[in-house]
Amino acid sequence: MPRWVLHIDMDAFYASCEQLTRPTLKGRPVLVAGVSGRGVVAGASYEARKYGARSAMPTHRAARLVGPQAVLVAPRRPVYAAASRRVFEIIARHVEVVEQLSIDEAFMEPAQLIDASPEQVTTWANELRAEIKKETGLPSSIGAGSGKQYAKIGSGLAKPDGVFVIPHAEQLDILHPLPVGELWGVGPVTGAKLAAAGIETIGDLAELTEKEVEIALGGVVGKQLWHLARGVDERPVAPRAEAKQISSEHTYPQDLTTAPEVDAALKRAAAESHRRLVKDGRGARTVTVKLKMSDFHIESRSATLPYATDDADTLLATAFKIVRYPDEVGPIRLVGVSYSGLEESLQDVLFPELDQEIVRPTRVSTEYESGVSDHTAGPEVDVVSTAAPKPGQWQATQDVFHPEYGHGWVQGAGKGWVTVRFETRASGPGRIKSLRADDPLLTPADPLDSLDWREWLERGDG
Repeated sequence: MPRWVLHIDMDAFYASCEQLTRPTLKGRPVLVAGVSGRGVVAGASYEARKYGARSAMPTHRAARLVGPQAVLVAPRRPVYAAASRRVFEIIARHVEVVEQLSIDEAFMEPAQLIDASPEQVTTWANELRAEIKKETGLPSSIGAGSGKQYAKIGSGLAKPDGVFVIPHAEQLDILHPLPVGELWGVGPVTGAKLAAAGIETIGDLAELTEKEVEIALGGVVGKQLWHLARGVDERPVAPRAEAKQISSEHTYPQDLTTAPEVDAALKRAAAESHRRLVKDGRGARTVTVKLKMSDFHIESRSATLPYATDDADTLLATAFKIVRYPDEVGPIRLVGVSYSGLEESLQDVLFPELDQEIVRPTRVSTEYESGVSDHTAGPEVDVVSTAAPKPGQWQATQDVFHPEYGHGWVQGAGKGWVTVRFETRASGPGRIKSLRADDPLLTPADPLDSLDWREWLERGDG
């Protein structure tokens, strides 16, 4: 009997959570990226995407594209994590097996949709989206098809806030005109090989013989892509084990022999790992830098922060504190950066710039063995942090509470004053109040309070 695989993707999830809990931001171009303008964008609302801004783009570039109307908001991971848990709680009521890919997307293969018509699948998907929207206030998109590839493509075509079902009889007609880069597993390297072979669309790849694919792309990977291009996708939907670490590494065709070359390689690996970390939805405590030298010896050095973070600048600066250079270890052929100690609960830092300052590592003199760190507990790294800003030291977009006005968020501070917008998900657009920065009644607040899900959170599900 025909199977139906569905892919659900929460629309602009981080930005949607900000617009949900801060109703004044609805309809505005929101960049979840921090208010300093440094680092990369973690999430962009659809209003911001119209200007070309997108996730993983340098914040300063995204802000320039959007212009003065851009709203930069510091990420609030606890809010996103709670919203994700509630969304997947709703999905679990309707689907027994869910393959969660990240904090905001998953595959499903509902048993009740076996042998269903495209119209029945559309109705089921819309009912699920409506239930999610009613309980959480968040929009989602769902794609459906005979396998994961079609479901993923369908959800992209459904965005924003829609459903796109690819009927089995029409799947090749829909799939083949699409750019070959839409195929699952086609990255920059494979894409370059396909382009060199004159393959532009998925249909072009499907028309090749198996032998031509082996010549153009190689064995296993090429054959997998070829089958997907021909509409064959029998991969099962199954729960995924939660990653214990997120990493990226690159082997270079020529050994790295200078500090600038290593710096560039370190930034590249750290940036790729950070993109995956943001997609995963957690923060990291431990940063590990892996080096493979020209003689194939491997050295790994780690440093652990006293808090979990997903701040790109902090993680990169930590990597720079522990990397070593060719004048110490000889020519380097591989550089990798991994993040571990992954946690959903992140902590605000009073002086983040102290952890974001790039400091050259001090020279160490030790012997090392292949695959064994030369620092059992990691090198000594001085890190200064605190749980939250103190009263009178307010940061833009920080959550605050006032007994008279309720929960709010800081819109600006300076010259002894702080401007606060008092609002939550349930309040609708709130009023602005200007208060003295040292007002003893104004205190830091739990970001989760902006959701107004007290009953659900107290139930223990949050």
